[in-house]
Amino acid sequence: MPELKPWQQTRQQVRELLKQLPKPPAPKIPAGLKAPVKLKTWQFTAGAATVGLAIAAGAVAAAGPWDSSGQRTAERDWAASQEAGGGRDHGGRTSGRAPAAAPSAPSVLRGLGAAAGSAHGGSVPAPDGKALAGVLDPLLKDKALGPERSAVVIDAGTGRRVYGKGGGDTLTPASTTKIATAVAALTSAGADHRITTKTVIEPDSKDVVLVGGGDPTLTARKDGPYSGSAASLRDLAEDTARALKDRGADKVTLSYDTSLYTGEQQHPIGPNENLTLVSALMADEGRLDDSSSGPAPRSGDPAGDAAKKFAGLLKAEGIETGTKEKKDPGPSKATDRAETLSKVESPPLSALVERMLTHSDNDIAEALARQTALASKEPVSFDGAGKAIDAQLKKAELPLSGTKFADGSGLDRADRSSAELLAALLARAADPAHPELRSVVTGLPVAGFTGTLVDRYPKDSPGTGVVRAKTGTLTGVNTLAGTVVDTDGRLLVFAFMTTGTTDPKAAQAALDQMASAVATCGCR
Repeated sequence: MPELKPWQQTRQQVRELLKQLPKPPAPKIPAGLKAPVKLKTWQFTAGAATVGLAIAAGAVAAAGPWDSSGQRTAERDWAASQEAGGGRDHGGRTSGRAPAAAPSAPSVLRGLGAAAGSAHGGSVPAPDGKALAGVLDPLLKDKALGPERSAVVIDAGTGRRVYGKGGGDTLTPASTTKIATAVAALTSAGADHRITTKTVIEPDSKDVVLVGGGDPTLTARKDGPYSGSAASLRDLAEDTARALKDRGADKVTLSYDTSLYTGEQQHPIGPNENLTLVSALMADEGRLDDSSSGPAPRSGDPAGDAAKKFAGLLKAEGIETGTKEKKDPGPSKATDRAETLSKVESPPLSALVERMLTHSDNDIAEALARQTALASKEPVSFDGAGKAIDAQLKKAELPLSGTKFADGSGLDRADRSSAELLAALLARAADPAHPELRSVVTGLPVAGFTGTLVDRYPKDSPGTGVVRAKTGTLTGVNTLAGTVVDTDGRLLVFAFMTTGTTDPKAAQAALDQMASAVATCGCR
């Protein structure tokens, strides 16, 4: 038998692991339906993602319908059934209360078939620029891509650009802005940083304050995709009640503190199902349904609603809150003298980054932007967060000419980025010298299988299971940035941007075809 290449070895390992999985009972097939077909090669990639052998990659869901801001709403139905799926390390649950520590980068590189610390692809030469141009140039001319378009492909092993057309042009990035937000947050606050929500009691009083730390994933739900891994408002209530009873208190006055954030809470796009008010305190992203990702009806007062839920949970634990005059908790600000009663912590930022990229989660994106502002000692607002992201990327000497970070999510059309920057961010995240950025790569869903890219690639597409990318989608704007392992096992990162598109489905298909072409072109 000829020697297997690294990427082929990975597939062989997947097959062997799948053989070890317990076989499900034979399904009963109703009359008139055909028996299930045998798994094809492309389908084994799903197993690879499940057992953690494939790097994840991401994108925004299939086109339309569109709301007034241009954000797609079709993601919602799929998200309801697959919300916890996505990156290699952020499944919906972890054992025990404490979230797992952030993973390290070498295992990701081994999953790509390259030895840790070596150039991705080992001794295989990087693609030839002219040969790659011969493949991508005709595709980039597709009329579906609109009047403004740019493209960059970088060889991750060497950091060398192997293709570029208008790479330095700054266009509207839409949700690919989240890549910059992720890198800035992980660089400034750290992959292991956790966001704390706590309760405090003022000295010589029974005044209890619920203090928000900026964790949008804090959950009040008993069950759900993230109920076992996210910080729990229920746990906080239980522990707070115990601490109060130890003090001999069973009746207190409850208020809530959101003073960590400053400035406007409302995103410039206005009220929108893609994002709740940006507040330091919320539960379940202010969602009014049982979803955990995608568009949803949102609370008009996420902090107040979270405090009300907390009051109800305290009551269930035997602690009365409020007075005859004021039953519901009101806003306040905890003093420096207040003593901590209890606290809960979010999963590490690495896990939040993965969840954000997998589901294109705007609430997490804005929260991570503000964590960047906190770590950078900037005002914790839209403006401060934008300055902090810019400053962190400037320290990394990334190409920032003409860029603008008006928000952390990419919903703001004032955002500007270049394909050169997006590709450079991904190349840095894939570099084994930056393990703190690993989750930027592992959070990208796999084409045709996970996250917001699940419906973008049919099973017979050459990019299915191979392309991993984050997309950006607004009306007239389509972007795609991610990673591929080419036919020789070489890791490449790419960024494709276009504005002025009139047919979102056609534009997405054209971008997907470009990414597939990079994956299938040896171009040596």
